[in-house]
Amino acid sequence: MTKDTHTIEASNLAKRFGDVVAVDSVTFDVRPGELFGFLGPNGAGKTTTINMLTGLARADTGSIRIGGIDCTDRPRAAQHLIGVVPDESNLYPELTGFENLCFCAALYGLGKADRQGRAKELLEGFGLTNAAGRKFSGYSRGMKRKLTIAAGIIHKPEILFLDEPTTGIDVASARQLRQLIADLHRAGTTIFLTTHYIEEAERLCGRIAFIVSGRIVRIDTVEHLIQPVQEKHVVQIACANMPDDIRDKLCGSFPGLEFTTQGQGLIRVESGEPVRVGPLVRFLEEQGGEVAEARRMRPSLEDIFVQITGIEADAMRKEKEKAGGGQ
Repeated sequence: MTKDTHTIEASNLAKRFGDVVAVDSVTFDVRPGELFGFLGPNGAGKTTTINMLTGLARADTGSIRIGGIDCTDRPRAAQHLIGVVPDESNLYPELTGFENLCFCAALYGLGKADRQGRAKELLEGFGLTNAAGRKFSGYSRGMKRKLTIAAGIIHKPEILFLDEPTTGIDVASARQLRQLIADLHRAGTTIFLTTHYIEEAERLCGRIAFIVSGRIVRIDTVEHLIQPVQEKHVVQIACANMPDDIRDKLCGSFPGLEFTTQGQGLIRVESGEPVRVGPLVRFLEEQGGEVAEARRMRPSLEDIFVQITGIEADAMRKEKEKAGGGQ
């Protein structure tokens, strides 16, 4: 691979499907060895973008360079550099785990001894040795995701594209997969990760692009994104039997604080100075409320995502539940 400043460069990428604009003038770069996150709700354009970058879809306009190779008119010119893990498994249900990995390795030109050795190494590393001889169709969803990632890195690619890697799998499997992704990153693999799990992006990624309705609305490091809210002091209060006008009453009685009611009996309090919880709790109880909990909140990427995109975190969580994932 050429020693390029950027491993992935996308410039003004656009893609339409009929009247629907799936991706609209998207521009970003990914640096060598970086774990770059593409964060947005379902339908934001994440999969369409990854399909254009990996040669599965052709951009209507814009340019793509992978590892210094211009892939705009030759979508598969950099295939030897990349591994791809799609959002849906592309492995063969009738083949065993071992056979699937060997088949994928053969497609990348590995000799018989090399592909068998690499398949065994990955099955062991991913905790799938005991399932090596079982048909892929009999694997659990978590096992299927692990084997699909193993197939994507069978040829030791320098760049790995992961499309929603933990969607729809159980909590334990998701945790294992995140650890595997972090290990690959530490070993030097450049990773482009799409996700609609805000917590996942915050845990794994160095830089993140927020994408909404096909457009990138912000790109920055997690540290820089969170910095503005680190200067705020935030308290969340859980309170039952709140009057409907409680926010107005709080704002009137505590003018130096910002209040947001978040449904389900939650009140969010923000201030530039440390928040004194005691007077707030007493006031709520005087208004007939029953305070169950008051806790100081750590600033999170979720706060910034909501602020920048206008998309409530609850909406993202509902998507997570629909997908069957418990992250």
